[in-house]
Amino acid sequence: MKRLVIFDLDGTLVNSITDLGNACNYALRTLGYSEHAISTYNFMVGNGVRKLIERAEPDANQETVEKLLSLFREYYDSHLTDKTVPYPGIPELLRCLKDKGVAIAVASNKYQAAVSKIVPHFFPDIPFVSIAGHNPSIPTKPDPSIVFSILNQHPTPKNEVLYVGDSSVDIETARRACIESVGVSWGFRPISELRGAYADNIVTSPEEILDIVDR
Repeated sequence: MKRLVIFDLDGTLVNSITDLGNACNYALRTLGYSEHAISTYNFMVGNGVRKLIERAEPDANQETVEKLLSLFREYYDSHLTDKTVPYPGIPELLRCLKDKGVAIAVASNKYQAAVSKIVPHFFPDIPFVSIAGHNPSIPTKPDPSIVFSILNQHPTPKNEVLYVGDSSVDIETARRACIESVGVSWGFRPISELRGAYADNIVTSPEEILDIVDR
């Protein structure tokens, strides 16, 4: 049985693509760049906000990237729960894990201030052992440092830890941390990406995660 489940946030626990896309489009629009269709952001997110900006406007120099980042955060910090919603079945999954005595954590490449607002907003009754966003002092996922940080806060044998995410970034993070991975089909990336990254498990509903935790 697993004793700790670490979840990615965007595309795994919550569907946040519209708020992320709107914030990026606001930044681009403000500086006179072309906006993108919200659906195209599915393949731009996942590696942190800086990488999102660089993908959204690949011709921007570093000074412009910094301006875009500032505009993104200006908008996003005020609108990060406008359109974002938990995926169906996620609140129930988290409550079931809590009732089983399984520890729950979040590991996100999104900057810490945003993660610290979003998670308690949507899941106020869940006692997360760690809510970890991007820390400038450590690399972003797929570097496993964020996972090791969580394990330092809540020591757990690696064979009793499960990592759940929606992209190859998450699957690679779990592999590098030497913990079992679960790829979810409802997120921002296709199942083919999860298969290509050799996810240990792929699920199509949150309830299936409970079976993996119990076995």
